[in-house]
Amino acid sequence: MSEHILAAETKPWVKGTDRPFVRIKGITKMFGDLAAVKDVSLDIYRGELFCLLGGSGCGKSTLLRMLAGFETPTGGAIEIDGQDMTGVPANMRPTNMMFQSYALFPHMSVEKNVAYGLRREGVPKGEAMQRTADMLGLVKLDGFARRKPHQLSGGQQQRVALARALVKQPKLLLLDEPLGALDKKLREETQFELIRIQEELGVTFIVVTHDQEEAMTLSTRIGVMDAGRIVQVGEPREIYETPNSRFVADFIGSVNIFDGEVDVAAPDLMRVNTSEGPVMCEPVAGLTARQKLHIAVRPERIRLSRTPLEAANTMQGVVTEVAYMGNLSVYRVQLPNGQCLKVTAANGLHEDNPITWDETVHIGWSAAACRVLVK
Repeated sequence: MSEHILAAETKPWVKGTDRPFVRIKGITKMFGDLAAVKDVSLDIYRGELFCLLGGSGCGKSTLLRMLAGFETPTGGAIEIDGQDMTGVPANMRPTNMMFQSYALFPHMSVEKNVAYGLRREGVPKGEAMQRTADMLGLVKLDGFARRKPHQLSGGQQQRVALARALVKQPKLLLLDEPLGALDKKLREETQFELIRIQEELGVTFIVVTHDQEEAMTLSTRIGVMDAGRIVQVGEPREIYETPNSRFVADFIGSVNIFDGEVDVAAPDLMRVNTSEGPVMCEPVAGLTARQKLHIAVRPERIRLSRTPLEAANTMQGVVTEVAYMGNLSVYRVQLPNGQCLKVTAANGLHEDNPITWDETVHIGWSAAACRVLVK
């Protein structure tokens, strides 16, 4: 259910007609004098793959543990599928949780690991074995039922943990950094497996991650957290293209940020004075002359050339670093005031004379490429 295959009519947060499946209302969690989560309110809809994204210590895992019932909120309330979870213990909630460590039983086979929760609940043996077999088929581990965890790769262990969490048929699956232990290539492959499984089952997933690329790949929507608060909620494209603050712009992907103040705000163009020179932006309602603000420009929105460019914004600088990434190259261009801008450009198939270190270059971008941020 990644954003690029999610049709508009299946977005209940846009339609506004569906009741939220998870409703978090003013949740706060104190540990002594420390507020780990501060007055968070959030609605998550049935069938979403929602990501809580933030750096270490921002409160995302604490919020997930309160949803699971492992932590008790200091204030506020949580509803799941219309039911108030206040006072409902973890084992009575319609949730299951998958931890980063996977926590597989090393002495048990894959099959017994997956079936463990069903046996504890007294599910008849025949039904338990059928559900276990079905789940192993879903995660593509049909032929691994008799193996022990140490005989599996990291990605296979991750799928066993996922099968064990899903076999109990929770309404809500909570995943705490589920792919953090995998190497980059395996993590990327497993992301799409998670999407496939979530779409096939229709279970609501809430994933905690610190990895921006992972959140952008997996999620229907992202909730960005900082210092215990949700600072922006939106679809991946919205979070990336229209961040609502300097923090979000800087946290999601690469960005160049200019600090400045409004010089002239005209109906069709706004001039902002920065230490790097004047920057021309599309006008923003409500801004006044000399108002301080930030301008965010993504590296892929900047053009790079040996010859002068025609654009609303043009500057000159010297290439100090070049990183060849295969499909694209990343350049760091130092401006006369010492500020370095990051520029990315697609690599041509047969480019004989690419721009390289120590060259003086021209860079340019449009007024529309600027995202004006007032906080």
